[in-house]
Amino acid sequence: MGIAHKPTDPLISIVDDDEDSREAVALLTRSLGFAVDTFASAAEFLTSATMLKTSCLIVDINMPRMTGVQLHRHLVTEGFIIPTVLITAYPDEAVRTRALADGVLGYLSKPCSESDLLRCLRLALQAGKTDRGQ
Repeated sequence: MGIAHKPTDPLISIVDDDEDSREAVALLTRSLGFAVDTFASAAEFLTSATMLKTSCLIVDINMPRMTGVQLHRHLVTEGFIIPTVLITAYPDEAVRTRALADGVLGYLSKPCSESDLLRCLRLALQAGKTDRGQ
């Protein structure tokens, strides 16, 4: 049984094409007390009602059809400012540098630690409050 959340609680959306990785990050995020929704692809996330309710997006970099970086850029281009944390099993300093320059708030290697994930979530949620004028 999951933790009951109020509609005003932060919602963390996790997008990762690898089911085991997606569920591991979701389990860790839930254990930190957050409401979580998961998606197997960028397209699935983009067509969901959850997109507009998302307080923070955790997205895998290496996915077919649309990468995590491409998803972040698409959202920004369309006017959706969702604080984003990228995760990857294949860290690349050049990708990290470009992503952070593009406004991504975190870049984590898989498997990510609880403390690193919590730090990124707090940063992202604080940024989201600032963007919304709260």
